Amino acid sequence: MSQNNVSLELSNEQLSQAAQAITTLEQAFAGLVSLAPAERRRLVKMGQKSEVFCRQALRLLAQNPQVVPPGLDLAEAQADLLALDQLAPLLDRLQRLAERGRDTEMALGADVMDAALEGYGLLRVSGRQQGLDGLRKELSNRWARRSSAEVEPVEA
Repeated sequence: MSQNNVSLELSNEQLSQAAQAITTLEQAFAGLVSLAPAERRRLVKMGQKSEVFCRQALRLLAQNPQVVPPGLDLAEAQADLLALDQLAPLLDRLQRLAERGRDTEMALGADVMDAALEGYGLLRVSGRQQGLDGLRKELSNRWARRSSAEVEPVEA
């Protein structure tokens, strides 16, 4: 018996609405940046443990402007913190939606794979009697192992 982790039918209207919503989000968040992997590694990151420290430091600096040197743009740091606070709940929602999307994609793929494997098993058992042996052999390529001599070299 085939598994059915999820049943999902998406109408053209739903797909169109989703595409429009994504376009709207892309336009609304045009100021978001994309970092190269090297840039991500280089940045000093504010994690959960550092967040309290950062908030307290900015608050103390704002309360004691006499210690803030001209080269430290406190107003920009405060604006960055505000933007972070505004963006975080939206990103949390987007992340949850993306996780549900990935889980649904995985469940749909698993359902398809399960049905295909069950069907392949049926073809192996009764395919010859139905004149489907040639087609079953084509499907068996999925399970064929290649020898090292058959594997094409990867070009750099």
